[in-house]
Amino acid sequence: MNLHQMQALKRWHVVHRDDHPVEYRVYDAVLTAWVLGWVGVPAALLLAPWHLMPLCLLCSLAPELYVSWRARMHERHRLRCDWLDALARAGR
Repeated sequence: MNLHQMQALKRWHVVHRDDHPVEYRVYDAVLTAWVLGWVGVPAALLLAPWHLMPLCLLCSLAPELYVSWRARMHERHRLRCDWLDALARAGR
């Protein structure tokens, strides 16, 4: 997932914030985890809390993991995911 796709997804969530407030908050949490993961890696390397490195790496993959999980749930008809089209258009 590139930054253009992440921006398109965030833009979709902002536009549809009133219609999908939970999705808006969840994606904000995903982006927060992503930023914490990227900030945490250098801090873990410099300050040597090695036990936090796997968590930082997992957090840095949060957007990809979230999107793939939601896409799978959408394919299985467990969750409706209206923003998949916006993400596909951004990937072109």
